[in-house]
Parts: sequence; structure tokens; C-alpha cells
Amino acid sequence: MQILIAYATTDGQTRKIARFAADRLAGQGHAVELLNLEDAEGLDLARFDAAILAGSLHAGGYQKALTRFASAERVNLALMPTLFFSVSLSAAGQDAEDWAGLRKCLADFELETGWTPGRVEHVAGAFRFSEYDFFRAWAMRRIADMKGETVEPGKDKEYTDWAALGTTLDAWVANLTPRLRAGAASAS
Repeated sequence: MQILIAYATTDGQTRKIARFAADRLAGQGHAVELLNLEDAEGLDLARFDAAILAGSLHAGGYQKALTRFASAERVNLALMPTLFFSVSLSAAGQDAEDWAGLRKCLADFELETGWTPGRVEHVAGAFRFSEYDFFRAWAMRRIADMKGETVEPGKDKEYTDWAALGTTLDAWVANLTPRLRAGAASAS
């Protein structure tokens, strides 16, 4: 199975999640290409049987590279099984208002890009203080405080549930079948 794992990241947690997915699927014998969407120009999606896209929410939206790619490739993505990892700190909690916000951001993304993922998983992200500038660190500490979270200044705090992410990947890939590509039928 040829699987594309394409991601956009701001502070690095989505890259870490994408790498985890790539390592897990490659470990199961799948051919995996891990791609930062900043480098996606000229990518031929026809080479892949399935695709995982991943991006993180910041200030109510996903990275521009993810939005551009999903919009430009919406038709090709619709022709294959897809899994979308929406990474956010809101996914770590149970607050109904936060989850309503996640659903709204996803709906806005789908409307903007014209692409509806085959499956969506909201994945809890991390406070990545090692990546923040002074002002962002201050804002993130304030957000953590408002949510009742304890964070140590300068120390990262991860909320990603790696076991659950692995289970999601295993279930998704178990239902995949290789795509029949043009020319493949005449070769048999």
C-alpha cells in the first residue's frame, strides 16, 4: 500500500504526529512518503493508494500550506481514502464549547477548500514552550491558566494520546485496498 502522509505544522507537534503515523505504517510494511506541505509543489497524488493529511488549529484556522494543498488537490483527494488529523489543544479536553469550536473550524476548512476528508480525527496537541517566542509563551500560559491546566514556564507539555492514535491508524489502514491505476489492468 502506497500512503502519503502530508502535514503542516506551526510549533512541531503535528510533525511529530505525522512522523509517528509514518513510522507505524512503515513498520507494518506499507510504503509511506512523509511530506511537509511547504514542499508539496509538483506532487503526483496518483502515485498513492491513500492519504493522511495533518494540520493544527491556531487562532481558528489551519496552516496556509494545508489549506492551499487541500483546495488544489480536492478532486484527487476525493478519489482515494483519506484520513485528516486535526491537531489542537482543545481536543485534549471535554469542554462542549471547545468541541463545538473544533467542529466549526473543520466545517469552515471544508467549505474553504472544497475537500471533505473521508475520516477526521481530532488529536490533542501540546504546549510547545520550547518553540514559542516571549509573547506567544505568555499567551499560551494564560490559555492554560484559563483552562485550569498547570504548565511549567519553559517546559513543553504534551497531550497527544499515542496509544489511541496508533489504534486509529491501525483501524483506518485495515480497511484500505490498493487502488487500480491506469495501465495496471492491461498489464495483467
